[in-house]
Amino acid sequence: MRLSDSFFTAIEGLKVNKGRSALTILGIVIGIAAVIGVMAVGQGAQSLVLQEIQGLGSNLIIITPGGSEQKEGRPSISMGVLSAKNLTLDDVEALSRKMNVPYAQEVMPVVMGSAIVTHEGQEKTANFIGSTSNLPQVHNRFTQEGRFFSDEEEKGMARVVVIGSKIKEQFFGEGNAIGERIKINRRSFEVIGVMEEQGVREMQDIDELIYVPISTAQKQLLGINYVNSIIVSVDSEEFIDQTISDIETTLRIRHNIPNSSNDDFTITTQKELSETIGIVTAIFTILLSCIAAISLLVGGIGIMNIMLVSVTERTKEIGLRKAVGARKKDILIQFLFESLLLTLIGGILGIIVGCLFSWGTSLVFKEILGSSWGFILPLNAVALGVGVSVIIGLGFGIYPAQKAAKLNPIEALRYE
Repeated sequence: MRLSDSFFTAIEGLKVNKGRSALTILGIVIGIAAVIGVMAVGQGAQSLVLQEIQGLGSNLIIITPGGSEQKEGRPSISMGVLSAKNLTLDDVEALSRKMNVPYAQEVMPVVMGSAIVTHEGQEKTANFIGSTSNLPQVHNRFTQEGRFFSDEEEKGMARVVVIGSKIKEQFFGEGNAIGERIKINRRSFEVIGVMEEQGVREMQDIDELIYVPISTAQKQLLGINYVNSIIVSVDSEEFIDQTISDIETTLRIRHNIPNSSNDDFTITTQKELSETIGIVTAIFTILLSCIAAISLLVGGIGIMNIMLVSVTERTKEIGLRKAVGARKKDILIQFLFESLLLTLIGGILGIIVGCLFSWGTSLVFKEILGSSWGFILPLNAVALGVGVSVIIGLGFGIYPAQKAAKLNPIEALRYE
């Protein structure tokens, strides 16, 4: 019997029970679509986060308080980071000296907090950043109206504030915000600038932030004398390693630290942060893909059950075919074709549904997050979908096909 005859016979066999075949195909469609959708969303999230981190600049070094433990070449930040208070403005001044860190282009301390912001009866809880006047150059964030605060205002603990575009829109609408006054934790501040629209970065809406001089944030809003982090920008990426070494030496001398095992600070770079986040998102993608793959296993078991039922229902047909000369090989190939057809049709439809789901998800996240979440269709997911379809078709179709091929023709003809 020719393969083409077995193929068309398999098609006719599937047509006999269209409803059952459709439900079996649906199981495969859901499984393949889930795997492709999860992998696409995972890679989209990874691409977005890495893009945002890289957008901050690849030549940034971040210093945070608290020691770290070295694990497999990567610094593992200790829990002390959350409460450590050992980085101060004196450290910032030391790091700013060219004799200590010659390749440092900008050194910027940062403190963060949240406050109640009010204006003419309107109230909003907003996150604020206290920094020095060089924040626009370090983070590439500039004002679209007015100006950023100056060194003199920072040193003089001036009550001036630069607001995000959404804060401006909520409190002042289309009107002018420059020169107006808002209250931050009941203290009056003069609005001197409005930042450019930035969208979502680092998993937060930059347009809802407010910026005040670090001295003002420390003394008037937080009541502290330490900083949450210090960011150092380097002239060129080739000097990053040397700059990290210079920072470590400077801080160890200032903090009287004899060796690196006693460091009370942690240094990370944008490259390390990108690699860490890439690993984390990849792990989550694999985990979710494994969960989604369970539906493929269920679909495969469904195919095996359907084929076993089909063998039972068509026992007389199989016996008749064998009685007129059909070989075991012919029966085996016919039922394998039926199984493969079910999974291939399900696989193709699953790829289409998975692509549409991924595309729709990218539009939804782009709208919700207000960010450049792109549509990513991983080709390895498509290849996986096709490959899994074939494997499931063969793997779960072999047993029913063998059972059909081994039927005794006389007993099969007598089967009621």
